Amino acid sequence: MTRRTTERFPATVLASALLLLAVSGVAAAGGRPDPLAERVARGQYIFEAAGCQGCHTDDAHGGQRLGGGRAITSVYGTFYTPNISPDPIYGIGGWSDTAFIRALRHGVSPDGTQLLPVFPFTAYTLMDNQDLLDLRAYLRTQKPVARQSRPHDLQEPLAFRLMMPVWRQLSLTVGPLDTNPLRSAQWNRGQYLVRALGHCAECHSPRTWSGALDESRLFSGNPQGLNGEHAPNITPDAETGLGRWSEADLLLLLELGLRPDGDVVGGAMAEIVRNSTSRLTLADRRAIVTYLRSLTPLRAEPAPQP
Repeated sequence: MTRRTTERFPATVLASALLLLAVSGVAAAGGRPDPLAERVARGQYIFEAAGCQGCHTDDAHGGQRLGGGRAITSVYGTFYTPNISPDPIYGIGGWSDTAFIRALRHGVSPDGTQLLPVFPFTAYTLMDNQDLLDLRAYLRTQKPVARQSRPHDLQEPLAFRLMMPVWRQLSLTVGPLDTNPLRSAQWNRGQYLVRALGHCAECHSPRTWSGALDESRLFSGNPQGLNGEHAPNITPDAETGLGRWSEADLLLLLELGLRPDGDVVGGAMAEIVRNSTSRLTLADRRAIVTYLRSLTPLRAEPAPQP
């Protein structure tokens, strides 16, 4: 799969790349650009496509960027996102590249602790190694935050840890994501953005009794959603999904958060548009639309009555 985005950066990423090149200078031999600066610029694009800032910054309480502490409520209790700044003590500054890839690909921390799937490693496992390394390079350039990650407040924390080996056997398919040779490059790029980087299924799919994604109903909506917020059906079902939306409608939503009826998206999706989809290139937004429109239409489950 072709996943490199260097030639298609939006203006904000190009500006960051130029700034990084100015700071790092050019290589002595032949005036060639610094490859590290290029990797960092690519990593910023991946960071934004993956929505890392939203989850790992507690904006509601004035938290520092990437310092963690954002609460995610669920039927199992409250999860708090960790510090992913490059602080060597409280963040991930002391992690090696191998440890970083292991966490995102296999859901295992450097000390061997099995991460809980509130962190969407089941989606990030589908990323390719170069994207993971570029993301790592970008995170190293961010401001360290000396703030200890807050422990989760779960109903039965020990039970969660004990069940994880079995849960992983049933629910984790280790990546990276394969290219479908029968589909176009645009479709494959869209699949990668939706399933891996954007991890859209995590919010927009119902879950089984174990908390795993219901693979038979991916993208058909989730009445519970994130923090109890209803996540709509994004399959092309004409009645309960996006079947009546045009390509232009979907592109406008991803760029500006505008719906066909003139309303704007709110809640978690507004944040995703602001921090992620609006910062993608037009080519990548079109790839997302191409992939979503190719999904099997599924009827959404009815939302629970208050």
